[in-house]
Amino acid sequence: MKKRFLVLTMIACILGLTACGSEKTVQTSNKYVTKEEVVMAAESICDYYAAEVPNAIATDPDLMEDASIATWASCLEELGNYVGVIQGETEVTFNEENIVATVQVQGDQVYKDNKSRTATVEIIFMEDFTDFENMSVNINYDMSELMTNAGLNTLLGMGTVFIVLILISLIISCFNFIPKIQEAFAKKAKKEDVKAEAVDNTIAQIVEKEEADDLELIAVISAAIAASEGQASTDGFVVRSIIRR
Repeated sequence: MKKRFLVLTMIACILGLTACGSEKTVQTSNKYVTKEEVVMAAESICDYYAAEVPNAIATDPDLMEDASIATWASCLEELGNYVGVIQGETEVTFNEENIVATVQVQGDQVYKDNKSRTATVEIIFMEDFTDFENMSVNINYDMSELMTNAGLNTLLGMGTVFIVLILISLIISCFNFIPKIQEAFAKKAKKEDVKAEAVDNTIAQIVEKEEADDLELIAVISAAIAASEGQASTDGFVVRSIIRR
């Protein structure tokens, strides 16, 4: 009996310790505020933004520079008109440096199966609850929408990669034509050089011929002048230029 009693006692102690270890303490307040007050404030902020942000942006577009207003306005197209906070689903987490409130809101935009679009609003308050530091709004998508978006992103990424690879392969294939193009330009330049050399040779021959003709003409003119003046030689004068008409 004593052994059975000891065994049962040990089992009870082990189960008790296991149960105590699995329990998680949920903090419902800090020294500044309670969970209920955070929930009320977070839901009021959502209602306020839903009522005031559209009109405020229409009046002053520069308000879009505010991160919290910009993130709220960016979700309005998918969320549709604001219906209200989904009661009973607001969660509050007390951290060492801040307080995080997660609020579920509903819009009138309907997607598949006549379901209304919802969004998760996360508001980060200061630890002393004097103001909130940041607010983000994210549309809630179901699994089929997430899988569709993931598939589209995958296809887009793979398509981009394949297009880039095709362009690279085309560029590499063009390298085979570069030597041929260079050879064609080299042949063209060589032909032009040959033509230029032939023209220069022709011009030189013409100049040489003209110079030879001029010497012969000078000799004839000099002899004629010497004969007309009765001189035996042409040493007494020099023919400096010949003007052809």
